[in-house]
Amino acid sequence: REIPSAAPVLPEDTDLLIIMLGTNDLLQGRSPEQAAEKLNRFLSGISLDRNKILLIAPPPVQLGAWVPNQQLIDDSRTFAQLCQTLAEHLGIRFADAGKWDIPLAYDGVHFTEQGHRAFAAGLLEVLK
Repeated sequence: REIPSAAPVLPEDTDLLIIMLGTNDLLQGRSPEQAAEKLNRFLSGISLDRNKILLIAPPPVQLGAWVPNQQLIDDSRTFAQLCQTLAEHLGIRFADAGKWDIPLAYDGVHFTEQGHRAFAAGLLEVLK
């Protein structure tokens, strides 16, 4: 799923919206800056209190069936940095899944079973 062009309508009693998007945008040929701008537009349209939004930078991709070159890896790292800057600018919560040692599958993008466990453990720490 790519970053949507419009923000969803959310119930007012939403406790926390967790967003981790952008990798598919990079895989579709967008630059990290283009993906970050698209994410900025999306996040800016969300009407929740800023403290109820958690932006997670996706872990960097790695060489695999869907990641044929180093440029995509570099772009995914740049995108994570742009996500952090964006979160700071918007005053929303931020976490970097790239720091959670998430094993990726053969495609270089999706989590392995162990990767899902590592993601869940990292998210749990952020939510504590």
